[in-house]
Amino acid sequence: MEDPEPRIRIAIVDDHAVLRDALTHLLESEPDFQVSGVGADGADLLRIVQEIRPDVLLLDVAMPKVSGLDALARIPREATRVIVLTASIAERDLVRALRLGARGIVLKKTAGRVLVETIRRVMDGRCVIDPEVLSTAAQAVSEASQPQAPSFRLTPREHDVLTAIAQGVTNRVVAQSLSLSIETVKHHLTSLFEKTGASTRLELVLLAIDRGLVRPPDRGCTTSRMTHRVDLSTAIARSRRLARKEASR
Repeated sequence: MEDPEPRIRIAIVDDHAVLRDALTHLLESEPDFQVSGVGADGADLLRIVQEIRPDVLLLDVAMPKVSGLDALARIPREATRVIVLTASIAERDLVRALRLGARGIVLKKTAGRVLVETIRRVMDGRCVIDPEVLSTAAQAVSEASQPQAPSFRLTPREHDVLTAIAQGVTNRVVAQSLSLSIETVKHHLTSLFEKTGASTRLELVLLAIDRGLVRPPDRGCTTSRMTHRVDLSTAIARSRRLARKEASR
């Protein structure tokens, strides 16, 4: 008998207990998901990453004690894949989150419909930005970037690589689609980072979108048209019912 596929280990760090419980119920309804840790503030985040090393970290930005972004700045980028899950986010925090290596931004009000697919896409090496904040994110990253010529003097091949990256695909897929080696793709990416001043793939794509170098992607960097059978509001209601049941015992 073949060994079962390992489950995706997920940690949730948010200061709202009801939301944490609702997300736990939602995510653990997926057979390949496992919620391995939960926390309420940045201090918990540091502990969870060190002790559990989750595959994916769902992180709120505004939390007591140590903020989510301050804590994120203190963990290695390769430690986990971070998805910012927030009710709203200031432009400066948005830019900072992306530069600290966040793989996605998801609004809490749509989390139940898109979060499962977002996690799968991030695990597949893609970036995910909620459609409602995509244009704001692109503009904020552009305004915070180093002043450069609008075109950044990209070569035709660099533009090809950038266009492919904007669709949220991996280096291997870019290499296959452009008939290049993976090392050549990495070389072009390094050049793109140097020319634009971007520090992550997601920041690079958002900057390119705002400067008109690429079109907003149809998939990969957005979460439009995603649905899921369990809505977050349903999960929250279920969590509250369980809490009331426990309290009445």
